[in-house]
Amino acid sequence: MLVSGRGSIAQVQYTGDEAAAEIKKLLDTVVAAEDEFEHWEALVTRVSDLEGGVTRNSSPSVIELLRNVFDCFLAKFPLFFGYWKKYADLEFSIGGTETAEMVYERGISSIPVSVDLWTHYCHFKLDTCHDNDIIRDLFERGTHFVGMDFQSGPFWDKYIEFEERINEASNVTKLYARVFQIPSFNFGRYYEKFRARIGIQPVEELVEPEVLVKMTSDVRSEEPGLPELEVERSLRTKIDAHYYQAYTLVQNESTKRWTFESNIKRGYFHVTEVEEADLANWRKYLEFEESEGDFKRVAFLYERCLVSCALYDEFWLRYARWMFGQSKGDEFCEKRDEDTRLIYMRASCIFVPIDRPTIRLHWARFEEKLERTQVARDIHSAILDQVPNHVETLVSFAGLERRQTGNEAAIELLGTYIEQRDIEISSQLLAEQARILWQCSNDAARARQLFKDNYEKFVSSQAFWINYLKFEISQPFQGEDEAHTRIKAVHDLMRSKAQLSPEALKDLSSYYMEYLLDRGGKEAAHEYMLLDRGVNGYVASTPDVPSPLLPLPKSS
Repeated sequence: MLVSGRGSIAQVQYTGDEAAAEIKKLLDTVVAAEDEFEHWEALVTRVSDLEGGVTRNSSPSVIELLRNVFDCFLAKFPLFFGYWKKYADLEFSIGGTETAEMVYERGISSIPVSVDLWTHYCHFKLDTCHDNDIIRDLFERGTHFVGMDFQSGPFWDKYIEFEERINEASNVTKLYARVFQIPSFNFGRYYEKFRARIGIQPVEELVEPEVLVKMTSDVRSEEPGLPELEVERSLRTKIDAHYYQAYTLVQNESTKRWTFESNIKRGYFHVTEVEEADLANWRKYLEFEESEGDFKRVAFLYERCLVSCALYDEFWLRYARWMFGQSKGDEFCEKRDEDTRLIYMRASCIFVPIDRPTIRLHWARFEEKLERTQVARDIHSAILDQVPNHVETLVSFAGLERRQTGNEAAIELLGTYIEQRDIEISSQLLAEQARILWQCSNDAARARQLFKDNYEKFVSSQAFWINYLKFEISQPFQGEDEAHTRIKAVHDLMRSKAQLSPEALKDLSSYYMEYLLDRGGKEAAHEYMLLDRGVNGYVASTPDVPSPLLPLPKSS
């Protein structure tokens, strides 16, 4: 039984005899550390070599294992174009043209902007298909996805080779005219190839019909009574000038992009980190294309960037924000909303690891904006299924409930989480409960009581005491003495009850000392100096003897 999809490698079993123990060990290693590419690479390589190389004559157990392993591997790492090519080659050996073509189709769906994969696929089609229209249709599909790539030369060369092979000179000319007008590394070579054909191909094949009519009319108007032969010669001169003008424009566009393109050191996907210089170059390149304002070129560059930078949520977030900003008009807005959703889904469901939930939280907020509240809830729940102690997600989920259902619903949800989490996480969630009561329900008294009622549970939590102290310092006050009494009471409680390290207590006291200097009254300096000596100590003659924490004067 074939399996596929992320996480499904655990279901794969090998029932064959050859290297059974070795294969099981490799499978177990991958299951134990599914994010480690090296383990997958070892498994894929070994499975491919079973029985001297998998072919249609291999045992059913080996063929099934090979397909399962490749399906799971490419679900996990769908941007490895070389492995799609390898899988297609193996499928060609096993099942022939049809199964290999299915793999190629899955490959170009997973990585549609891969010049290499499209070139391999079209080459495969050239070798296995005898219907020129079908082959041409495939090439045309490819032009839509990779035709404007600055490094798309191999693909266009293969397309031109196909038309030359079947002696379609007119199509070759049209392809040269088409491709040299796309900014690329090879635009100059394609222009020279096209220009050489201006003198030999029928003029009808060199320009669009409406352009040819206009040029012919201009020639006859400029030089009345010219013989037809001279008319054609003048036409070719005009055509040459027409395309030279196009050439100068594309030369300018290519030059503007040359520096960015030449600084791309890794335009393919790998699990290793991308160098910072490469990341900086992508940022500058995207900024440039965005300033140029061509939607198709910007979107295509983002897709290219997100092949090599697929594991960096920075670029997914930037892409989603840019796409969301392209909404103009109701119908256009709806289309861009769907495009934006797909960006978030691809990043969240395929590429960015679940232990970095930022992109997923942005996706949830986007769905909430579109009034798909249950989807937003489901995204939060899915994150917490995998990383249940991610505080930002817990707080974000409560925020969603507060906005959509009300303050009490958020407080209740946080209460449920507080009962289920450890002290450090629970203390931060309790602080969020207090914040909602204070800032959203305008009930500072209830928030204060929440801290008072729960401090005994969190005596060893530095986060609790920080939040408690900050809460009181942030409260408005009627008079200086009243504020000082409240804040000092929390500091004294912390000093007497908190079970923290000396360094942690020192850090906590620094908040109170800062308050004394910033907002304290006439006696603040006296209290500060006593605290400074007690908290920060002095150089004792015996280093092992700690400085005593001096008692503070009673507040008036």
